[in-house]
Amino acid sequence: MKKNFNSVVRMMAEAAGYLWEKGWAERNGGNISCNVSQYKKLFEGISPLSVELDGGVDVPALAGALLLVTGTGTRMRDVASDPMANMAVIRICDDGRHYVIVAERPVRPTSELPSHLAIHNYFLQSGSPCRAVMHTHPTELVAMSHYAPFLEKDVLGTLLRSLIPETYIFCPKGLGIVPYALPGSQKLAEKTLEKLRSHDVVLWEKHGVLAVGKDPVEAFDMIDILNKSAQIYVRARAMGFVPAGLTPEQMEELRKSFIPF
Repeated sequence: MKKNFNSVVRMMAEAAGYLWEKGWAERNGGNISCNVSQYKKLFEGISPLSVELDGGVDVPALAGALLLVTGTGTRMRDVASDPMANMAVIRICDDGRHYVIVAERPVRPTSELPSHLAIHNYFLQSGSPCRAVMHTHPTELVAMSHYAPFLEKDVLGTLLRSLIPETYIFCPKGLGIVPYALPGSQKLAEKTLEKLRSHDVVLWEKHGVLAVGKDPVEAFDMIDILNKSAQIYVRARAMGFVPAGLTPEQMEELRKSFIPF
């Protein structure tokens, strides 16, 4: 069991390294969490390192759950090189509102914890196989969120899915957009969860992106492929033209060939 838990830690570190290498994790930007409740026995008998802390949202389905979460103020480059010095293991209390830190070091979890908790709670309620949540700051996608016409319903998501076939195949439900909200706020958590119910990835206006997956690397892949489309758009505009994108007929052909729903 310890070996399997360590493999999750290594995957978190791997994903953190990707974010830093991409230039999407300036200073302490970005955060990752993963549900590790299957390893509860490893933490049995460990006295909490903190008093009960308010998680910011009510998450009854998570009562008793364990989450591995990057720490507040920590840098992704440090998570990559020394993961357990820069991540927290937290246990959600029975009231579904508070949590305690149970790892060896008193690392406080990310300030974006309310969004992570709300999404993990939804995973359990809906029977989703997803166990990982990732938030980061992909440069081109964030830049595009500063242009108001892109923020209209389904405009940016449709554009990005048309720029390379893989984006349409792997992000068939597209990109949901949440208007600017205070980072770490309950409002941001609620709006993010609302969009995630019907989209693959969520873009926080003027802030960053949030994606989910069965593991942290899968969540990273979702963001990576969407930002590739954003890069294609930016490069085309820099060369002086508007990219044509796939035609509706070409996208329908992709849907029939690769998308099972």
